[in-house]
Amino acid sequence: MKKRSAIGISGFFLLALSGIGLLSCGKQRATFDVREATIASTQAAIRARQVTCHELVEAYLARIKAYDQSTKLNSIVTLNPEALADADKLDSEYRHTHTLRPLQGIVVIVKDNYDTKGLQTTGGSLAMKGFLPDDDAFMVKRLRDAGAIILAKSNMAEWAFSPYVTESSIAGITRNAYALDRVPAGSSGGTAAAVAASLGEVGLGTDTGNSIRGPSSHNDLVGIRPTIGLTSRAGIIPLFSGNDVGGPMARTVADAAAVLSVVAGYDPQDPITALSEGKAQKDYTKFLDKNGLKGARIAVFRRYIDTPTADPEIKALTEKAIADLKAQGAEIVDPFSLPDYDKLTKGLWCGDFQSDLNTYLAQHGRNATYHTLAEIVASGLYLPYIQDEIEGAVKPPKSADDRRAPCPDVYHDPPKIAFRDALLKAMQEQHIDAIVYPTWSNPPRKVGDMKSPAGDNSQVLSPQTGFPAITVPMGFTHGTLPAGLTFLGKQFSEPMLIKFAYAYEQATGHHKPPDGFGPVM
Repeated sequence: MKKRSAIGISGFFLLALSGIGLLSCGKQRATFDVREATIASTQAAIRARQVTCHELVEAYLARIKAYDQSTKLNSIVTLNPEALADADKLDSEYRHTHTLRPLQGIVVIVKDNYDTKGLQTTGGSLAMKGFLPDDDAFMVKRLRDAGAIILAKSNMAEWAFSPYVTESSIAGITRNAYALDRVPAGSSGGTAAAVAASLGEVGLGTDTGNSIRGPSSHNDLVGIRPTIGLTSRAGIIPLFSGNDVGGPMARTVADAAAVLSVVAGYDPQDPITALSEGKAQKDYTKFLDKNGLKGARIAVFRRYIDTPTADPEIKALTEKAIADLKAQGAEIVDPFSLPDYDKLTKGLWCGDFQSDLNTYLAQHGRNATYHTLAEIVASGLYLPYIQDEIEGAVKPPKSADDRRAPCPDVYHDPPKIAFRDALLKAMQEQHIDAIVYPTWSNPPRKVGDMKSPAGDNSQVLSPQTGFPAITVPMGFTHGTLPAGLTFLGKQFSEPMLIKFAYAYEQATGHHKPPDGFGPVM
């Protein structure tokens, strides 16, 4: 079987310039601006013959060439050399059918821990350089089946270890699209920065404790961490599989909902997705209701707002967001607290990176250079900032309290069950539909700063219960630094959360594009 080769950014454009025809923006009709384009506007332009799938790919490639390295954004690891050929097939199909598939022509950026058939997948690790998976991850396959075009793989925190930075031994440091001296958070910061700068239309991230919602908040995006079991983990390089989940990152709630519609659902290769049977929606966009907050019971989780180290401007934005929710007809329950929170959340984290990664490599990594975590650690191919985590993962447990193996998923781990039951009980007693809080209580740190308050509020309520959470832009602090508001709901409550997030987004209109990424001339 012929495999797609992994071509780096500079190599891709050298091929283009040598006349192979991978990039021919000079022939592009300047009738459709991909900056801030939505799925709906892009497909409307295709139907109106204003743009072709081929031209869309060319436009995004031109933007990557113009901006990703020159600005030091550094969001892209690998370009798909088949993207234009894939676009041509979709153009031919449309000429014959006059019908668009759900995401036909939509250009997607995929985090570099998703398997992409024949296209390099590294998990941010130099030890995985050159690894070409035999198959697509289930979610990637769903995207392709829906007509989406996989344009590029995005940079990530090495092995997804860090919620604070997006730095890998495979590609270096990714920066925040809204302030290039700031971090995009981690670990899906490459996807976030690329989508924010309109280097692709939408993207996929993964979230173990923060990694969709944090980068989305830091880059003025909408990010959805789905209910554990709604989307498949098959073909995704794991961090802690019991908490891992994949989901969409986009500039609008509508686009995030459209992507979720395609990627959600049962996968026999990931048994936990059996929970989604009868609960996954075929079309989450039908819940886009600008009046969706009327009558909603929204609880304010003050614990994440009134922390001593919280940035005053983010606190002010959050208070304004609460007032906006009320103005849109929501009933506000403030404060909402969880009895025994400290006791219930003590020692919740568990995970066995070594076991999970070795299982992935055995199932998917036959072509990889290294086949166990121990071999990777012995190679020394990792950055100093993850040394403690990666070396600690191969060392024997220090005590009986070490919650590595066995580490059940969130639905079979007694401490997590107790925490989820307590949260659910508190929500039911007060008839709460959703809980809100700032996604991060502090703005993006400067690159290299690991000492100032971080403010990550995403590690507990959603990951340790399996409940879904959506972050949506709620404004800017200190001039240009984005902040996000999180809506958290009960298991498989994505339709309700999308309705709330959309109503808030439409009423406030906080998203705006970053400076410095204008049209390509």
